[in-house]
Amino acid sequence: MVALADYPQIAAGKVRQLHAVDDEHLLLVASDRLSAYDHVLDTPIPDKGRVLTAMSVYWFELLADLVPNHLVSADDPRIPGEVRGRALLVRRLEMLPVECVARGYLTGSGLVDYQRTGAVCGVELPAGLVEASQLPEPIFTPATKAEIGDHDENISFDAVAAQLGAERAEQLREVTLRVYQRAAEHARSRGVILADTKFEFGLAPDGTLVLGDEVLTPDSSRYWPADGYQPGRVQPSFDKQYVRNWLTSPESGWDRASDVPPPSLPAEVVTATRDRYVEAYERITGRSFADWPTPES
Repeated sequence: MVALADYPQIAAGKVRQLHAVDDEHLLLVASDRLSAYDHVLDTPIPDKGRVLTAMSVYWFELLADLVPNHLVSADDPRIPGEVRGRALLVRRLEMLPVECVARGYLTGSGLVDYQRTGAVCGVELPAGLVEASQLPEPIFTPATKAEIGDHDENISFDAVAAQLGAERAEQLREVTLRVYQRAAEHARSRGVILADTKFEFGLAPDGTLVLGDEVLTPDSSRYWPADGYQPGRVQPSFDKQYVRNWLTSPESGWDRASDVPPPSLPAEVVTATRDRYVEAYERITGRSFADWPTPES
């Protein structure tokens, strides 16, 4: 029986670890950790890693005709039982150093950019837009990949072209928007708005562009309930925005501008956050989360 310790850990992010399986494959393991405001919180969200894994598998399958992806299997003898349900066997890729963000609605750092410049990542937008406004059409707003503790920085398309070449940059923009459009239409058919999302791409040995990492999870995306959507206010969400809202509320007592780490999350916030992640999965996929594999004890 294979164990996680049999595979050397080669990278660790805020939420995931990467382990080497062999020369061609990696094990991508999602944890129950949650990051917010560039901090990894000390309170885990139960089953979060399983939700992220299940959601990614669903989307990889749904999008496979649009772009190749790195998924080999979510159910393979090479996946240790201890991480069953929250680990994927994936192909090794040469990952590109850009977060490929697609936005269909104005919120978050995009709204901050717009209020300051009238544009997001150099993409000019109409005047008069407000929090949660739907954009005339989805836009590509890339960002740098930040180290743990640092913040992703929005960059322009020209900056991506300067780094990766004009042809590759154009390919990333085109594929990002095509995948977002498909995903947004599907989510909307399930009563959910996909406000924005970020993708990571890598290159296969033959140079083919491949969708990697996680995809369209509540960690990498903003999902809003379509019923009750109203521009001009912060929308209720199925993602970790609920935790962000608590952290910045008077109840938490935390000063985001300070050097002090965020406080532990109260039990009711943990439960409500887990419920939102599970609801996002079940609403979008039409599947029961109870059917997804669990780790072997």
